[in-house]
Amino acid sequence: MPLDPGTAAMLAELQRLGRPGPADTDVPGARAGLRAFAGVGRHDPSTLPPMASVEEGEVGGVRARTYRPPVAAADAPAPAPTVVFLHGGGFVIGDLDTHDLPCRLLASDLGAVVVSVDYGLAPEHPFPEGLEDAWAALVAVAETVGDLGGDRARLVVAGDSAGANLAAVCALRARDEGLALAAQLLVYPTVDPAGDHPSRTENAEGYFLTDRDMAWFTGHYLGVDTATEAGARAARERARDVRISPLHADLAGVAPAVVATAQYDPLRDEGVAYARALEAAGARVWHRTFPGLVHGFYGTPLPAALSATREIDVALAELLG
Repeated sequence: MPLDPGTAAMLAELQRLGRPGPADTDVPGARAGLRAFAGVGRHDPSTLPPMASVEEGEVGGVRARTYRPPVAAADAPAPAPTVVFLHGGGFVIGDLDTHDLPCRLLASDLGAVVVSVDYGLAPEHPFPEGLEDAWAALVAVAETVGDLGGDRARLVVAGDSAGANLAAVCALRARDEGLALAAQLLVYPTVDPAGDHPSRTENAEGYFLTDRDMAWFTGHYLGVDTATEAGARAARERARDVRISPLHADLAGVAPAVVATAQYDPLRDEGVAYARALEAAGARVWHRTFPGLVHGFYGTPLPAALSATREIDVALAELLG
């Protein structure tokens, strides 16, 4: 299927503006670029899904933002699903603000309490620091889910892109440490950064996220210079750790999953492989590759992207029952 027309127009406008991708700038520039793309500070509040409350605070010693839609307000008649959300951005960029809209949509679509976690970013906080933040937040939410107004039996760990990697790894650790999860939501996850997947070549350039960007992100996350042969080799060696490449982990007994991928995404094939591996390990899985879309569509205010976002959220709601 060709590119979605709205997505094609967005990519053309980014090209016209000449905005550099992460691999073509520095860390502060890449962070500012994502905030600009996400429209931080430019959303009309009247167009956002209504929330009963949005509160800043900490969970497990990590800064977080908690969203409660009207159906999950403190005086609501029944506890709501609770989602710990881990934002994307290659472990280097992204924050609570860049993913404010997708978290509001998720809270609204599910009628869920959503706790968005501001885990530590590389290079200041390289692997495994961000992962440890994510785990600490998940454990803290599990321990206080009743105080949040949520349902302990419907606890979900979720994320997009790098955040989906953290969510997948946290789901594995939850299995190992006896922390019961109802589901995991993985939107275009990176689960095998050193793998040889055809979509890395097919979609290497021109579709928002590039393969060069992925190497840049991985280098910062692992603390190596992937632009050099030695650094690239070191990254491949370190990526054998299943906390970086959960595709190669034993997935038996892990929580049910919603896995979403995009046709024009370098990460498409590893996400598809992860969905298949989860199914092969006996997990209940909903998976779809969305035609015509690119990496980063989840919560992007374009018609096709919002339709896909809604479909993913509904799939999660149905998985939770």
